This record gives sequence, C-alpha cells and structure tokens, in this order.
Amino acid sequence: MSFRNVRRDPVEAVKNLAVPLDAKPNEEASQRPVDLVLAAVVVALIGFGVVMVYSASTVQGTTQHHDPQFFLKRQGSFALVALTLFFVTSLFDYHRLYKLTYPVLVSVGALLVLCVAGFGHTGGGATRWLSVGPIHIQPAELAKLALVSWLAYSLAKKAEKVKTFTVGFLPHLLVAGVFVLLCMKQPDFGSAVVLLLLTFTMLFVAGAKVGYILGATILGGAFAVISIVSREYRYARYLAWMNMDAHRQDLAYQPFQSVMSFGSGGTFGLGIGRGLQTLYLPEAHNDFVAAIVGEELGFVGVLGLSAIFFTLVARGVRAALRAPDDYGSYLAFGISAMFGIQAILNLSVALAILPTKGLTLPFISYGGSSLLMNAIAAGVLLNISRQGEKKTVYETPLPPDVSERRRDGDEGLPTDGDGAGDDLALPGLDDAEGAE
Repeated sequence: MSFRNVRRDPVEAVKNLAVPLDAKPNEEASQRPVDLVLAAVVVALIGFGVVMVYSASTVQGTTQHHDPQFFLKRQGSFALVALTLFFVTSLFDYHRLYKLTYPVLVSVGALLVLCVAGFGHTGGGATRWLSVGPIHIQPAELAKLALVSWLAYSLAKKAEKVKTFTVGFLPHLLVAGVFVLLCMKQPDFGSAVVLLLLTFTMLFVAGAKVGYILGATILGGAFAVISIVSREYRYARYLAWMNMDAHRQDLAYQPFQSVMSFGSGGTFGLGIGRGLQTLYLPEAHNDFVAAIVGEELGFVGVLGLSAIFFTLVARGVRAALRAPDDYGSYLAFGISAMFGIQAILNLSVALAILPTKGLTLPFISYGGSSLLMNAIAAGVLLNISRQGEKKTVYETPLPPDVSERRRDGDEGLPTDGDGAGDDLALPGLDDAEGAE
C-alpha cells in the first residue's frame, strides 16, 4: 500500500544530485514522543465520567435496580476496558486500519440493517441496540468511527480528484447518506446529524468545492425539516421546545428540568453528589449528564469541561497537521471533529439551545458502546500524533578494500603506510609521485 505524503521537501531534487548512483534508498519513519497532554485529557475525561455517572444515577439505580451503585459498577467496568483499549490501540500503527476500511464499513452497515430489520432491541421508543446475550451494542456509535475511517481512506486515495463532483464529492455523500438513512429509520436523529456534519467537515478539510458542500447542506436541512414535520411526535416535540414554559410538564419536561439544573448550580455549583435535579431529570446519567455537571459544579465546572474538550480537539487537529500522510491527516481531523461535534450538540441540547436529539456526551455519559468506541478513536488519534515523517536514507555500498578490511576486523581507514591514518591512501597516487 502507498500513502501520498503531505510533507514534501522543496530541495529534495537538489539533495538527490549529491547521492551516489549506486546508493540504495531506504525509508525510515521517525517516532515522536507520546502526546502526554492528549493522553492525560482522555484519561481525565474517562475518570470524570465515572464520577459524574455515579453522582447522577444513584436515584435511578435505587428505584430501578434496588442498588444505588448499579450504574457505577457497570460504568466502572466499561471505563477499565476503555482505558485498556485506549492504550493498546495507541501502540498499533494506524496504517493497519487501511486494509480494514471496507470490512469494517460493510460490517457496521450490516449491523445497522439488522437493527432496523426487526432484530434490534427497542428502548425509549427507538430501536437502536442489538442484543447479544446480556450485551447491548449500539451500531450507530460504531458507524461514526467506521464512516470517519472510510472517508479518510477514500479522500486520501482520491486526493487529486477531490474537487470533482462525480469522483470527489458524490460517492462520499452517497455512502454517508446510506448510514444517515439507516440511523433515521431507528429512529436516531442525533446520530444522523452527527454523521452528516462529519461528512461535510471532512470533505471541506480535504478540499472539496465549497459550493457542493453548501448545496448538500441546504438539501440536508430541507430533508431534516421534512422529517420533523412528517412525524407527529417530532413536530410536537419541536413546538414544545419552542415554548418550554407552556409544555414544561409534558413534552418539554426534560429540557426544562435540564435548564433548571444549570440555573440552580450558580457559579460554583452545589458540590458533587449534592445535586437535587437527579430526582426530577430523566436520563440524568446519560444524555443529560451535562446538566448535572452544571448543577453540581456550576458555571465554572461547565466552563472547565468545555476547556478540556477544546484541548482534546486542539491536540487532535495538531496531530492531523503533523501527520506523515493524507490518510493520517484526514483520520485525525475526522476523529477530532467527531469529539467536537458531539460535545457541542450535547451541551446545546442540555442548555435547550437545540431540541432533544438523544446524543451522548463523549467519555462522560453512561453507556458501553459510546465509551469504548470513543476510547478506540482516541487511541488511534494518539498513535497518529506519535508518527513522524518518513525520511529516505541512502545506503552506499562500501568499496571492496574497505569491506575486506572490515571482515578482517580492521575498522580503521586505509593509510599511506605509517599507521597514522591522517591521510587517505588513494589508488595510484604513490605511483604518480614516483614517476615524477
């Protein structure tokens, strides 16, 4: 396999003029130090997520499972597996994903099809899970990383034609569209929006024509409006969100209670474990965990959490800009966008800036599928940040006389006979001096 290098030496041709004709090129990839900031941010988010899930779930754990630590135990187990996957994935060269792109894409697509074909597990009015014994898998979470990986693969492969419509734009939009439609069918409107935004972001980064992206965005917006208006429950929830005061006891109950959580937290919050909104806010440990952060840690805590997510995205973009090839660059950009888009949308929903979409907050919300896939994605991102540029090293064969001396154990340079080794003995030079 070959990857188009995005870092080119402008004087490479000049350097090659000084290379001996019999020199053999050998590519060596340098390794950068581990991005400790990126690693620390991921570990901190996972640990903080366990704490907040416990704080937000004690009431539901008691009422639903007669165990206030029920969700803590499960999320703690998920966190241990996630940390292991994060560090293990960071050790594997991300180029190994290149060959797995299509198998992963097709497999995840098949899981999405199974989910909407009657094999899925229904919960909360949506069929978003596949059950394998006691394990529940959410294919939409897998679809995000699978689509990012495929887009990085395809955009790097078609880098020279990315500005064309039929080769560089339309195929990527069609594949993403299939995943979006399958998510809408579940229904999972939030994941569909994330997949669409990820596609547009990566196309823009790769250099696709802005006009194509804007046109597709307009069409996507029109499709979203039609999908909302065509389903009565979606339209009703939208109207309730527009007028929360009038619907705070029914359809707008969740967003209203979420905003109340932020308001009751004030500047510094009530303290971890002291929040009262867990008594009233459904899914406090899941989609609305940010509201509990706002209540228990206040405005300062939400600002700090936002800063941590910003740091995560910034380090990811840094890794993308320093990646040794287009594939790594697009992959890092896509993963960073995946974290950033989900965090922005989740916080916007929790603050009632956007209608409820059913999106998790990366690394923080309760759930195994989301946490494990985010950990794998973060591990890939950390590996990309460690990869340096490939440099060509030329190996020149040694002259026969030097090779013989090395085989005989003499590592010194040939001399003119006095053993000093200061002057090189050049063939024919002594004879020429004698002739003079």
